[in-house]
Amino acid sequence: MIEITQTPILPEVVINKVRSDTCGCVVTFVGMVRNLSSNSKRVFFLEYETSAKELARRELQQIAKEIQAKWQLADIAIWHRMGKLKVGEITLVIAIAAPHRKEAFEACQYAVDRFKQVVPLWEKEITESA
Repeated sequence: MIEITQTPILPEVVINKVRSDTCGCVVTFVGMVRNLSSNSKRVFFLEYETSAKELARRELQQIAKEIQAKWQLADIAIWHRMGKLKVGEITLVIAIAAPHRKEAFEACQYAVDRFKQVVPLWEKEITESA
């Protein structure tokens, strides 16, 4: 399940979308806007281009397909927020439901890594000037 939204994401809603009696676990990643950039500049906000919504959906669907091909999982949900997000706001929730934790943890790590590879296409980080 892929969801692209401009409204705040509640992690428990995403988790409940993938929960099942056949699963022993749901592994979840919650990504948030941090206050410092990778080069230690103060972050004011992130802006995810809303014009890139369809590109984002395609990329996230591709990540989900890759995960399903590699691991035996029950369900996958990737929810991403677009628009202007302040420090502390949730940008991404990934929930992986599986019968066993090992596969769920591996799949979740893979999803986060792949997300980081494709997200620069539609993310702008607004920081203090040098």
